[in-house]
Amino acid sequence: MRRNIVHPGADSLTYEIRSIVAVGKKMCDMGQEMVWENIGDPVAKGENIDPWIKETVHDVLDNCKSWAYCDSQGELATREILADFVNQRGGAQISPEDILFFNGLGDAISKIFSGMRREARILGPSPAYSTHSSGEAAHSGYEHLTYRCDPSNNWLPDLQDIRNKVQYNDTIAGILLISPNNPTGSVYPREILEGVVEIAREFDLMLINDEIYSHIIYNGAETFHLSEIIGDVPGIILRGISKELPWPGSRCGWIEVLNKDKDPIFSRYFKSLVDSKMLEVCSTSLPQAVIPRIYKDERFPAHLERRAKMFEQRANEAYDILSQVDGVSLVKPQGAFYVTVVFNDNALHNKQSLPLDNREITHYLQGLLQSGKNHDHRFAYYLMASFGICVVPLSSFCCKHMGFRFTLLEMDDKKRVDTYKRIAQAVTLYLNS
Repeated sequence: MRRNIVHPGADSLTYEIRSIVAVGKKMCDMGQEMVWENIGDPVAKGENIDPWIKETVHDVLDNCKSWAYCDSQGELATREILADFVNQRGGAQISPEDILFFNGLGDAISKIFSGMRREARILGPSPAYSTHSSGEAAHSGYEHLTYRCDPSNNWLPDLQDIRNKVQYNDTIAGILLISPNNPTGSVYPREILEGVVEIAREFDLMLINDEIYSHIIYNGAETFHLSEIIGDVPGIILRGISKELPWPGSRCGWIEVLNKDKDPIFSRYFKSLVDSKMLEVCSTSLPQAVIPRIYKDERFPAHLERRAKMFEQRANEAYDILSQVDGVSLVKPQGAFYVTVVFNDNALHNKQSLPLDNREITHYLQGLLQSGKNHDHRFAYYLMASFGICVVPLSSFCCKHMGFRFTLLEMDDKKRVDTYKRIAQAVTLYLNS
C-alpha cells in the first residue's frame, strides 16, 4: 500500500493466554491429548450454572425489553443498584452517571487506554495481566511500564519501586492495580492500597483497580475496594460478572468512576469514554437487565461463599502438591482462581527437555525452540509435547521471573489432582534432565 496503515502499537497486541493454544492445537492435530490450563473460563472447565441463576436469565429473556437497546451508559436500574453498593461501603460516593457499561472488561480496557493521549502512560504491575499490558503498550507505542510485585512477599506491590518509577518518569499519569490479582492470586491488604493512594495523591495521578475477582477471595484474605480507600484521588474501578456468576460469554463489564468532579481533566476524559460508547449506541442489554435480580437475590451471598470455599480447597490442594517440588517456589493464592509457580534463579537452561515419543511433535517442537523464546516458554512447550498440559509461561505476563500459571477450574476432582501431580512430576523431570 502507498501508505502504511498499521498502528505503531500493533506489535504490542499479544495475548499468550490464547496464543499458546495455537501451539497446543497443532500438537493435538499430531495426536497429543491436551489438558487446557491456560484460560480462566469456569464454564469451559465444567462448572454448572446454578439453576436459580439460569431461571433468572430465562425470566428476563422472556421480557421483550431485554432484546432492545438500553441507555448508552448502561441500564439505568442496574447502574442505580451498583452505585448503591459502592456508596454503602463508605468512602468515595458515586451516582449512576459515574458508571459506564462495556461489552466485557476487554472492551473496557481497550477503551480506557485508547481514549488517552499517547504520551500519557499508566504504570502497571509485573506480572501483568496481558489485556492491560498489551492495551497500554499498544496505545503508547512503547513497551508497557511496570512496577515490581515481590514473589518473596506474597506478590505484593513494591511501594518504593512504584514511587521511584513515578517520581522519575513524568509521562506516568496513573497507576494500575489488580486485586485480587491475576496471575498471582494475591490480594492486596489495606496498607498497600493506602500506600499507592498516597503516591497517587502526592504526584497528582489517577488510579485504576481491576476488581473483577473481588468476590472470589479465601484463605483469610479480606477485600478492600478502591472506593473505600481512595479519598479524593480520581479513580476507575473495573467490575464484571464473567467470573462470579460465572458468565464469561455474557461479555458484560463496567467501570465505576470515582471523584470525577475533583479534576477537570479527569472529568473530560470520562466524558470522552461516554461519548465513545454513544457512537456504539450501547453495550449488550440482556446481562445488564439480569444483574439487579441476581445481586439482590437472597441466594446470591451463599452462591459467592460456596464458590470461594471451592477455590480455597483447590488452591490449598495445588499448593500442597507443588510446594514439595525442588527448584520452584509458589505463594498460596488468596483470591481469583490461578496458581503461579516460579522457577528458582538459574534453574532453567536451554539443554533441558522431557521425554517425547511422537516424531511429528518432536520435529515441530524443534522448530519452536529455534524461535528464541524465554526459558519458561521452552518448559511450557515441552510440557504440552510430553505431558499434554497447557500452561501459560510467566514471562508472558511482562515478568522477569521464569515460571508458569495454571488454573483452579477443573471440576473433575480426580482429573484436577492428577493434573497437578503430573505438573509436579514434569517440573522435577525437566529440572533434572
